[in-house]
Amino acid sequence: MSKDPQIELHKQWLGYLQPQGLVVAPAALVDCQAYLSQNVVVEQQRLQSLLVTKPVTATESKPGLTLTQLCVDLLGWERADLIDGAATGIESVLAEYHETLRPDFAVRDEDPQDPARPWVLLIRDLPHGTDPDQDADLEHDRQWRATHQARFERLLRESQVPAGLLHFGTGVRLVYAPKGESSGTLTFPFAAMTEVSGRPILAALVLLLGRERMFAYGRAERLPALLEKSRKFQNQVSTELAEQVLKALHELLRGFQSAHAHSGELLLKDWLRAHPDDIYGGLLTVILRLIFLLYAEDRGLLGNDEAWQSGYSVLSLFERLRSDADRFPDTMENRHGAWAQLLATFRLVFDGCKHGARQLPPRHGYLFHPDGSETTNYQFLEGRPFGVARQIDEVVTPPRVSDKVVWEVLQNLMVLDGERISYRTLNVEQIGSVYETMMGFRFEVTKGPSLAIKPQKAHGAATVVNLLELLDVPNGKRAAWLKEHADCKVTGAAEDGLKAAATVEDLAAWLAKKVSKLLPGMLPAGSFVLQPSDARRKSGSHYTPPQLTRPIVETTLRPVLEQLGEKPTAEAVLELKVCDPAMGSGAFLVEACRQLGAVVVKSWASHPASKPVIPPDEDELLLAKRLVATRCLYGVDKNPFAVALAKLSLWLETFAKEHAFTFVDHSLRCGDSLVGLSKAQIAAFHWDVTQRGAFVETVLKKKLKEVEALRAKILGADEGTKEGVLRRWLREADEALSDVRLIGDLVVTAFFGVAHDWMRPGRRAELAERVDAWLRSGGELTKEKEDLRREVAELRAGARGVQPFHWEIEFPEALGGGGFDAFVGNPPFAGKNSILGSNHDQYVDWLKTVHVESHGNSDLVAHFFRRAFGLLRDGGTFGLIATNTIAQGDTRASGLRWICKNGGVIYGANRRTKWPGLAA
Repeated sequence: MSKDPQIELHKQWLGYLQPQGLVVAPAALVDCQAYLSQNVVVEQQRLQSLLVTKPVTATESKPGLTLTQLCVDLLGWERADLIDGAATGIESVLAEYHETLRPDFAVRDEDPQDPARPWVLLIRDLPHGTDPDQDADLEHDRQWRATHQARFERLLRESQVPAGLLHFGTGVRLVYAPKGESSGTLTFPFAAMTEVSGRPILAALVLLLGRERMFAYGRAERLPALLEKSRKFQNQVSTELAEQVLKALHELLRGFQSAHAHSGELLLKDWLRAHPDDIYGGLLTVILRLIFLLYAEDRGLLGNDEAWQSGYSVLSLFERLRSDADRFPDTMENRHGAWAQLLATFRLVFDGCKHGARQLPPRHGYLFHPDGSETTNYQFLEGRPFGVARQIDEVVTPPRVSDKVVWEVLQNLMVLDGERISYRTLNVEQIGSVYETMMGFRFEVTKGPSLAIKPQKAHGAATVVNLLELLDVPNGKRAAWLKEHADCKVTGAAEDGLKAAATVEDLAAWLAKKVSKLLPGMLPAGSFVLQPSDARRKSGSHYTPPQLTRPIVETTLRPVLEQLGEKPTAEAVLELKVCDPAMGSGAFLVEACRQLGAVVVKSWASHPASKPVIPPDEDELLLAKRLVATRCLYGVDKNPFAVALAKLSLWLETFAKEHAFTFVDHSLRCGDSLVGLSKAQIAAFHWDVTQRGAFVETVLKKKLKEVEALRAKILGADEGTKEGVLRRWLREADEALSDVRLIGDLVVTAFFGVAHDWMRPGRRAELAERVDAWLRSGGELTKEKEDLRREVAELRAGARGVQPFHWEIEFPEALGGGGFDAFVGNPPFAGKNSILGSNHDQYVDWLKTVHVESHGNSDLVAHFFRRAFGLLRDGGTFGLIATNTIAQGDTRASGLRWICKNGGVIYGANRRTKWPGLAA
């Protein structure tokens, strides 16, 4: 495929300048007809004549331009275009610091679409030679200690003029900081642009900030539109990268199948027999680890220690493998060592190290844990036998994953359209969106020759079809079978060919056009594959972009924050409890973390005595976000890998160079938000509390008291508390809760375990007697208890198993105090047929039972509205995304109408919004 030469030119100068964050996207530049000039000799000569060497320090001088020389003499502006900042009235009052931020100059929008915001650009003119990334000189101690860049970003966001220039004599920096979004910067050094090699940079400066782009072109082609459009074009990068990430996961799976064969089929023997989904989970975890490292390395968050850079960095490994692939392309499959290096890197991140002056702090957290989590086992990644705990000094023989596999995995993660991906330009939500595409699969081994059928929908997933199984289907029903099992529509000659096919080869020939490019060709029996769930196959994977999360979170939190008063204390803000009941990759939680973190910073400023000591590797906003993540944010998702991804999103948002990952294991949990019981229901051993006395109330109260005390320790822990201590408290809390959780799960089992409502009383009574007998025995680990556990295991097993989540016992600190302050999120949309197709047979009956006056035809989203409303405190709020069916028919009656009849008030709504992406 031919490449647009203008896009290639833009990529070249952007690659030289290495932007921090996203400012302009090459595709958006071309779309706005911003073409790079090949001839800037005149402009370069003018620049050379303007440069004047000025002293920076007593011993150093640097050539530079004044702001007037830059704007008027080089870029062609009129002097009147630079309006004195004092005359604009633009300011950001930092009352807490006794300081006011103002621009030095501003540029007016001659025909503003919004008269309230008549400015397109703010300018700060710093002293010659100033480093904009160094702290500003302060007049007194109480002023805000922050860099010139941070102070300017705050001014841009609070004035809602998102674009600005930082001029510092030796260069100029274009800053784009839309309110509620990550910022981006492009720094143009004047001296470099006087050289021949610097002409593309000078051409880019004139292209972006010249008179025509600023004032003459139509509104759709001016700088503000270009910057805004660049953010939208970045979503295309996310979409394309998502496809490659899924390919990387399949490449890694292929590598481990080869390593398993090389081991004499011993490497994965125990996992294949009893824990196949841990293979999928382990490989997915590897990709998530690589995501974290690429993001952290690109942003300089792992330090620049020489030993790390040369021996452990993923970026350096990528460069070495690229060199090897160029020099030894035919032997990469037979070369090994890259996988062992990755394992060493993963362990180093988890355990940390200290050698002489070099020190890397331990990060801990289950993401990099060599054994996996408490419920998973990923020891095969290191080549260790199942169930054998790691030893610090042990010697392991890594699986023989070839360098070619590692190279192809990294290439898919790091190169797009031949260009190196800059993870520094992706915000956390975009990274989450990219890696959500890997969710919703299960590991399988093909039982016969198979084909991977490509998905019908964008972001869907290829389904692997056993051709022997298809061959056994009656000829006239094969097309219908494919539609049901692979969402594949076959018509015309292909349908006739399927009917007539008598061999596997015939089937493959007629399905050739339907085969996925991800897994081309025939897959032999015994191939390792990732099979999508019904929901993943049919609906695809979509994330919620910041254009939606930001206003929803802001609108939802506004009444809650207003209830705290004009100047709330930081402690009051950190007592808030905000939850996403279907968190996915955590986009809403990340946005809530940002917004509440900013409120905490303002609270510290208003009440300076409450401000804690800021660790040297953090600033006040980062510390605030870390505290918010641990104390305020909660989330639930039925997919355990989505929970892992949400944790990763919050780790990326709150990562500090010298600290372990922010501890969120106590508040991000796995389970079905819609299937669970209250404390009263568990105590009554019935989903209807009016039907039975509370015969387990004593054990419930005792255990919950222990749980609440342990979780209070976690929430009250200071920043210096070791991750191991926090994890021990959580483990003890979960152990104390295990019996109560088991009893609640058994009540749910009594409901789902039979097909008809009239059978449930008998089933529930039978389980109640067994629980009573077990409790009377003292609750020891008896055979009866083990039998009861097996009952629950059967409920949870399989693709359509039920994962109960009992909110009041899992989050007692939130619901014991009256309820959550707020819910935000994008719950799944599913009509009755979709609910029945991807959930337990009794799922709709359960929803109708627990949500009175609800209808079986209601969309699933109405039940999330009901669940959120039921878990809110008095005066709490929720903001959820829904399709327009939320206001129609049975869905309206089951959700909004019931809520409004029972004390709820709709205080904000947007009736029609087009999804900013590929979702319908």
